[in-house]
Amino acid sequence: MEDPDDESSVFRRMNRLFDWLPLAAVVEDKILCLHGGIGSAVKSIEDIANIKRPLEVFHEVTTHEQQVVLDILWSDPTESDAETGIVPNTMRDPQGAGNIVKFGPDVVHEFLKKNDLSMIIRAHECVMDGFERFAGGALITLFSATDYCKKHKNAGAILIVKTNLEIVPKLIYPSTSNAGNWIEDEDQLARRPPTPPRWKNQAKNY
Repeated sequence: MEDPDDESSVFRRMNRLFDWLPLAAVVEDKILCLHGGIGSAVKSIEDIANIKRPLEVFHEVTTHEQQVVLDILWSDPTESDAETGIVPNTMRDPQGAGNIVKFGPDVVHEFLKKNDLSMIIRAHECVMDGFERFAGGALITLFSATDYCKKHKNAGAILIVKTNLEIVPKLIYPSTSNAGNWIEDEDQLARRPPTPPRWKNQAKNY
């Protein structure tokens, strides 16, 4: 068995590869795809394209570029279309450092208009039906893992983008059998970082 601390190990090489991978993609010049969101610092596609590679691991935000990276990976939409602007993300930033935020539908529409885009597709949050629309449909949260961490009973989904840019969701429902479940270690489940379900946060808005 190889030593993961060895710089020539497969583990180390794979981690170095991630430092060069894209943080976002634009489909047909109209749909921005990323993991978290646009947060407070991502104002243009150029902000993303200009991120220097390889990425450096940082524990404290000291530059605009680092804030852009943090927004792309960690920011979330606000709880509903009624909550606008930039607000604290207390779930992901319990210490209140202020670098991880939520962005409202007005921020989404302003970004799309400025960059001549039609939609944002992102992930980062477990949604009950596998996908969920925000900002009047201008943003979609997509989550493909079914029954996340074996406790949410959520569906997963994939999105098919047609040539006319019509979005067609396809749902994936949780298996009713435990056979083939790839996570068997309950301690491993407990150590997973939280991915808060959006529907629990939104219940108070109904």
